[in-house]
Amino acid sequence: MPVDTKAVGKSFPPAVYAVGREKVREYAHAVGETNPIHLDPDAARAAGFRDVVAPPMFAVVYSAPAMAPAIFDPEVGMNFALMVHGGQEFQWGELVIAGDEITTTATVKDISDKDGRTFYVFETVSTNQEGDNVCTGTWTNIVRGG
Repeated sequence: MPVDTKAVGKSFPPAVYAVGREKVREYAHAVGETNPIHLDPDAARAAGFRDVVAPPMFAVVYSAPAMAPAIFDPEVGMNFALMVHGGQEFQWGELVIAGDEITTTATVKDISDKDGRTFYVFETVSTNQEGDNVCTGTWTNIVRGG
C-alpha cells in the first residue's frame, strides 16, 4: 500500500523554550558532563560566557516541545505501536547559554517507504532571541510493517 505523503512540507507552530541555569546544570549532571562551563556560572564567565553553557545535546531538551505536535499530528499518521527511533543528526550554530530563549520550528521533510518500512523524517530549526541559528536537527523515525 502506498504511503500517505500529504504532510510532507508541513511546518508546525514554533515552540519557545527559556533556557534556565538549573536545567543546564541538571542536564550536564545527568549526562556526566564535568566541564565547569556547564556547571559553574563563575567558571563560565571566566571563560568568556555570560552564564553556564548548555552541552550540545541539550538541543533535545529545547527541540522536543516543537517535535511533539509534529509526530503526533494525525495527518502525519505515524503508528507508534510499530515505531522505532531511526536516528538524529544535529548541526550546531551559536552556543546556547542560560538565559537564552530558543524558538524551534519543526517541519515534515520526508515520508517514504523502503522494504516494508515507512521512514518519517523531520527537521527542526532552533534560533536564539537574537535570531541566530543554534541548531538544525534531523529526526528519523521508522515504522515497521508500513
